[in-house]
Amino acid sequence: MKLMKTEEAVGQMLCHDITQIIPGVTKGPVFRKGHIITKEDVPVLLSVGKDNVYIWEVNESMMHENDAAMVLFDICTGGQKTMRGTEIKEGKIGVVAETDGVLKIDRERLYAVNSFGQMMIASRHGDTVVKKGDQIAGTRIIPLIIEKEKMEAVKKKTAGAPIFTILPFHQKRVGILTTGNEVYYGRIQDAFTPVVRAKVEELGGQVCGQTVCPDDAEAEIGAIRKFLDEGAEMVLCTGGMSVDPDDRTPLAIRTAADEVVTYGAPVLPGAMFMLAYAERNGKRIPICGLPGCVMFSRRTVFDLVLPRLMVDDTVTRGEIDRMGEGGLCLNCEVCTYPNCGFGK
Repeated sequence: MKLMKTEEAVGQMLCHDITQIIPGVTKGPVFRKGHIITKEDVPVLLSVGKDNVYIWEVNESMMHENDAAMVLFDICTGGQKTMRGTEIKEGKIGVVAETDGVLKIDRERLYAVNSFGQMMIASRHGDTVVKKGDQIAGTRIIPLIIEKEKMEAVKKKTAGAPIFTILPFHQKRVGILTTGNEVYYGRIQDAFTPVVRAKVEELGGQVCGQTVCPDDAEAEIGAIRKFLDEGAEMVLCTGGMSVDPDDRTPLAIRTAADEVVTYGAPVLPGAMFMLAYAERNGKRIPICGLPGCVMFSRRTVFDLVLPRLMVDDTVTRGEIDRMGEGGLCLNCEVCTYPNCGFGK
């Protein structure tokens, strides 16, 4: 690019967008990259503070910011149809979800781009729910032009997989096991199941059945196995998760499952959460033990884990352990989750 006095640039091609800012009224480009400057444009350029402008000079070794932004967009999405790009403005392009699901981020590749220099990608947190139309990331090149060689180098360094993936929800069949003598014998009304059902259905799941059991480990084991044999793709056990001698749910889950990921999580509310998996027909079926806080707290560990289970994204013990940072819900008077620090 070449710097010229605005009055002398008539007939030349702008190599970047020219932005006009009127506080409280507008902020946007008055001229786009590629615009050929006319005599009538000169007063407008001067009015937005452009006494000098950069005009485009052909240089085969350099790439314009808009073209480089498209390279970064391709690195972000890898051509997946679950995401689209916004219109490029001033060298910036956004990445927008084209489906509901859970956002997964290859954090090593994201870091690789942002540590490369002269380029950036900013995103929302991974392992969170996104809806169709949500912007999940934005990217741009810092200078107006950048070496083509540098863009080729970052493409090579991040090759093999996209930075972002959206795992879409599907109608997972979920069985609910309600435990506790107080519910089984009708001493109190079951207030747990409506809460759990609403959370499952919000993410596209279908409750395929509910069984109520007393505090009896054998009965609970039988109920879990029956759900698995009938094709449930997830089993949620409510109640009986404390260390009280009468609470038998952890034993039942441990016996019915093939792998226990965790009994306990560094999250409040939700410390007594349990996650296990059972093997059925080559599939890993999650079995969760939900502590009582899920029934009365607006957001708990269950809200952090359920979306991932609903898209068949395996949750590991290490990931549970790392939930400690950000795992304290502040119980705000006005809940803004997920637009808060909980689970981040």
